[in-house]
Amino acid sequence: MTVEVFPNQNAALTDKALALQQAMRGQVILPSHPEYDAARRVWNGMIDKYPAMIARCTGVADVIAAVNFAREHNILVAVRGGGHNVAGHATCDGGLVIDLSAMKGIHVDPVKRTARADGGVTWGELDRETQVFGLAAPGGVVSTTGIAGLTLGGGLGWLRRKHGLTIDNLLSVNLVTASGEYLTASENENADLFWGLRGGGGNFGVVTSFEYRLHPVGPMVTLAMPWYPVEDAKELLPKWRDFMQDAPEALSSTAYFWTVPAVPDFPAEYHGKRAVIFGGVYTGPLEEGERITRPLREMGTPFLDLSGHLPWTSIQQGFDQFFPARQRQYYFKSRYLKRLDDDTIDALIPRGANPPSPSILIVIWHNGGAMRRASAETTAFMGRNENYLFSVDAIWDDPAETEDVLAYSRAYLAEMEPYSTGGLYVNFAGLGEEGEQLVKDAYGAHYNRLVALKTRYDPANLFRLNQNIKPAL
Repeated sequence: MTVEVFPNQNAALTDKALALQQAMRGQVILPSHPEYDAARRVWNGMIDKYPAMIARCTGVADVIAAVNFAREHNILVAVRGGGHNVAGHATCDGGLVIDLSAMKGIHVDPVKRTARADGGVTWGELDRETQVFGLAAPGGVVSTTGIAGLTLGGGLGWLRRKHGLTIDNLLSVNLVTASGEYLTASENENADLFWGLRGGGGNFGVVTSFEYRLHPVGPMVTLAMPWYPVEDAKELLPKWRDFMQDAPEALSSTAYFWTVPAVPDFPAEYHGKRAVIFGGVYTGPLEEGERITRPLREMGTPFLDLSGHLPWTSIQQGFDQFFPARQRQYYFKSRYLKRLDDDTIDALIPRGANPPSPSILIVIWHNGGAMRRASAETTAFMGRNENYLFSVDAIWDDPAETEDVLAYSRAYLAEMEPYSTGGLYVNFAGLGEEGEQLVKDAYGAHYNRLVALKTRYDPANLFRLNQNIKPAL
């Protein structure tokens, strides 16, 4: 495969691209290539960056070649798996994108209940293969999310209380370090690195494949999704809190403030109505599901109820249409909450009920269960012992609204700070505006150990487009 050279293309850039292409089997895409504009774009429509070249890797050898090239030429590097990172870390201006999106290999071992998946795989693609055998890996809640970014940041999803975080089910990874070395990391091999990769993000290398432990899930599970008038939130949120304190671990539940979307799936008379929603997924026997989830549906009088028995894959895809790639603007940022007492609820409701854009989703994740069975020291992830995660998932369509939406989101997060334990979920970190302080807050007592790992495996900070842990000088 060759690089297509176009008139007026920068000669120095062309020479570099040709050198990289000679070392790769995959394609090197330059700004003048007809596929460049599509290849440079990521999920968040708010991000508009122009890399100098995109290395579309087809396998480990290509990744090694791209990493070596970037290091030797001192080029800014972005790593793209699913391209779903809200801050746009999967692309950059003027640098090299190491693009794994074509690496889609998946192998499921139904006897051992494990799966090995390449770094460009999405959760929907992994679910498709594992569900053939009635199995699933704990992942995210939007099927178009890449497995790589979500896993390396920890991994919250509908199986969190029954089977833990994604990283609690990660058995090993293969990765390419900043030096171009190919390593395997697991509990038994490069265990220190494996500790850091489980929650430490993309700081330590390019992960080319992930091995997961799988669990029997589905194919049908029970969904609770009652929509209550937002005016009832003060009465209903304490009921949800109290119910979930004793709920079985097979039920994970999340509370939302959201507006009924103006799409055919929802009755037209409710379009634009703000609601408080108690989503729940029960993965136990179906005959138990309705009984276990019924309290979520009877906390008040819902004006809409989308509950029922659904395929696991349908639940995983349920939010997809509202989070389309490249079409909408996104800003997701989080805080852990100390508790969900009456004062916290009173602080949550005003902005949650009255956003500047109707698509803004306010999320309260109820955690616990299997998330807590691992010691806080087991992985780099911080927050497994926190009861609640509060997240402003700001979604809007008109770029002219950006300033107002960001101001609302940041003011809301600031108002909730007195009710927070400190720290945040690194996969919901906004645009990383706080820089190093954000990372220190996110990792807390683990930060110094992560710095030591970063200094060992990436002393020049080649992989810095992430929630960056800076190496020691």
